[in-house]
Amino acid sequence: MSLMERRLQVLLDQDRYAKVEAEARASGRSVAAVIRDAIDLLFDSRGEAARRMESARRLLDLADLTGNEPPAGDWAETKRAMDDELAGRLER
Repeated sequence: MSLMERRLQVLLDQDRYAKVEAEARASGRSVAAVIRDAIDLLFDSRGEAARRMESARRLLDLADLTGNEPPAGDWAETKRAMDDELAGRLER
């Protein structure tokens, strides 16, 4: 771990603080450590975590828009159905 060199004051509303505090308590870390980890996750060097989170959000949004349950079967079948749905949306 690197030496902490900067002090930062951040004001949070009660709901956000409660979420951070609950995570700190559950994970046995300090509130500051939880916030540092969240910063690292959001701003990792390759942006990989942010891209994964955005992809997951888009996938969930797509499922919400169709109003349908994912098709039963294996992943290849599910992926084909999702690709077909997306292709249909792009053609509009």
